[in-house]
Amino acid sequence: MRTLADFFLRHSAWFIFLLLAGVSLTMLLRGNPYRQAVFMTSAGRVASSVYSATNSVTGYFYLRSINEDLQQRLADLELENITLRRRLQRVDEQIFADSVPPDSALAPYEFIIARVINNSITRPNNFITLNRGSLDGIAPEMGVVDQNGIVGIVNVVGPHTSRILSMLNSEFRLSCKVKGSDAFGSLVWDGRSPRQALLQELPRHVEFVIGDTIITSGYSVVFPEGIPVGTVIEQLRDADDNFYTLRIQLLTDFAQLSTVRVIRNFLKDEIEATETDAVNTSGKF
Repeated sequence: MRTLADFFLRHSAWFIFLLLAGVSLTMLLRGNPYRQAVFMTSAGRVASSVYSATNSVTGYFYLRSINEDLQQRLADLELENITLRRRLQRVDEQIFADSVPPDSALAPYEFIIARVINNSITRPNNFITLNRGSLDGIAPEMGVVDQNGIVGIVNVVGPHTSRILSMLNSEFRLSCKVKGSDAFGSLVWDGRSPRQALLQELPRHVEFVIGDTIITSGYSVVFPEGIPVGTVIEQLRDADDNFYTLRIQLLTDFAQLSTVRVIRNFLKDEIEATETDAVNTSGKF
């Protein structure tokens, strides 16, 4: 109580001023309708401004609440979108797996379905990244194909992803032959176009025509025989008269890679071990 009294005593001058101002205002407006109307109009404007400012402040905090709610809903929708996309990917992969014909050259092999998550086609040495890794059964030196033909060879594997040495890489070499012939050459990429490659060192006695299909030779534990690679579009001059060099139109469209198959050859280790033993024991009977 004493504190309240001290407060009024310290500010008594302001209270007296306000009291006198109120009395003066009452005396000024009393008996004068015009002044009363002017006062009420001015007071209404002031009140309106105060209400407007109050509503703006209140609306700002209300909008903050709405924005937070919208952000939460957006996050929920993004998670739902990611979940739906993953389900769609699994459906696409299953459809892709079911599309493999039973009489395909890959029939004796098993394969792992994977999606391309990174790809390059314009560099001298291009690589492809897949969303499958060692936990999915992928290992180095596995072949990779799509629904059209050869894609590349696995060369680096992580637990959940793997890197593919693309056919569009100067380090890539693939043993191929003209369909219907047993003579083979080496398919390489010359860097000119992501849709073309060269089949080098093809023996001169091999007969072919423009448009013939080039397939894998099967002289590899990576790719079985008979996988389509491309078609012959041009014969080039070769420095060695004993061999042809053919320009090949690749069947795989590397600019639109999406779902691929990684080939698993369960006999790979056995074949390599047999060949190694054969070399080590050569000439010993």
